[in-house]
Amino acid sequence: MTRRVLHVISTLTRGGAEKQLALLAAGLPRNEFDVHVCAISRGGPLEEDLRAAGIPVTVIGKQWKYDPLAWWQLRRHIARLKPDLVQTWMFTANAYGRTAARWAGVKHIVASERCVDSWKGWLQLAIDRKLARRTDAIIANSRGVKEFYVANGIPAEKLVVIENGILPASPSDITHDQLCDELGVPRGVHLVGAVGRLWHQKRIKDLIWAADLLKVIRDDVHLLIVGEGPLRENLEEFRDACQIQDKVHFLGPRNDVMRLMPHFALLWLASDYEGLPNVVMEAMSAGVPVVATDIPGTRDLVIHGETGFLTSVGDRANLARFAHKLLEDPTMRAKFGMAGRARVDTEFSVERMVTAHAQLYRRLLG
Repeated sequence: MTRRVLHVISTLTRGGAEKQLALLAAGLPRNEFDVHVCAISRGGPLEEDLRAAGIPVTVIGKQWKYDPLAWWQLRRHIARLKPDLVQTWMFTANAYGRTAARWAGVKHIVASERCVDSWKGWLQLAIDRKLARRTDAIIANSRGVKEFYVANGIPAEKLVVIENGILPASPSDITHDQLCDELGVPRGVHLVGAVGRLWHQKRIKDLIWAADLLKVIRDDVHLLIVGEGPLRENLEEFRDACQIQDKVHFLGPRNDVMRLMPHFALLWLASDYEGLPNVVMEAMSAGVPVVATDIPGTRDLVIHGETGFLTSVGDRANLARFAHKLLEDPTMRAKFGMAGRARVDTEFSVERMVTAHAQLYRRLLG
């Protein structure tokens, strides 16, 4: 007997939560679970991946921040589908999805919190606390996320930690020199990667500043910023004001990050809050050492002095110093890379993540 599970999320772009949903939906055993996915606002590249895996996808088309019509359409879709369990992902889907599922008569509701959401004000946290009362379980993807929500009034017994999972990295299909030619940078230089949405949370200005510091002491480092967001124009202007446009390159959104990743000498992450960042896991899986801010989520992944380095939020000098230390020591880079790959392969596999979700569903469904 299969049990129907519906996953509700805002979009199906290539964000961290969206990637985890796609991996989970494709990995759940088909003989037990009939998996469906619903995107409230819009689809995206992962919609094609899900359909290719045989998973039905519905896009509601929410247009406004408060969209009663989208909520009604979601509720009608859930009532028609009659899922045994609904799992929602992140704030918009958690709010729309949990209330719509409850009104549609779904007996088992699971929510997912994916980040230390320090942006949330009293209203959002009040909504979280109220909805938690009618939620069977709330999945946090790291200990730091669980601690944040417990501190903000969510009962600890409701929260279940299931860490993200990642597939083993495949070798790149191009050489380092070919990538340099493709990007228009000199062959043989060190490529430092930064991947993520161009938004305040990611503190990309800190990375540009750190790249400027590195330029003072070495001429062989190029920073590749992969991603898109509302701050791109502002960040490009900041780069140009620093007169470092020859060393900092905005590549925009790309679907081939894992093709680039093995060629990074290291990955930079300067965020002031995260959940369990997929990009750090992807870098470690590719054998790339990480220099990141010491915040909940990254410290669950990066072991300081073993798989990379951690530094305080906003410490641009240390971002540059630790990068220089790794660039100066190829043996250290290789050692950190191997340790990171081993850590991800053993502790953050997709199989482990999927199994933990399946066990939770079985416990709730009986």
